[in-house]
Amino acid sequence: MNFRKTVVTLGLVAGMVGASIGAIAQDSSAKQDMKNAGQDTKNAAKDTGSATKKTAKKTGHEVKKTTKKATNKTAQKTKEGSQKVEDKTQPQ
Repeated sequence: MNFRKTVVTLGLVAGMVGASIGAIAQDSSAKQDMKNAGQDTKNAAKDTGSATKKTAKKTGHEVKKTTKKATNKTAQKTKEGSQKVEDKTQPQ
């Protein structure tokens, strides 16, 4: 009977040791998962920032090009309008 108690006790101790090792393994796995998630978030933020920078730069170039085109068109139309006025005011 004493042998039975010893075997049962050893079984319980082995079970507790196994459970605690499993908990430690899970804890480090969860810790690594959190590190990986943080790294993934960091990389996503970098990619988003790069895309935003590229888009802003492209938009700036387009605005500059459109503004330049509109300014030139306005100057051309102003020149045409002033030429008409000059033609009308010339003595014949």
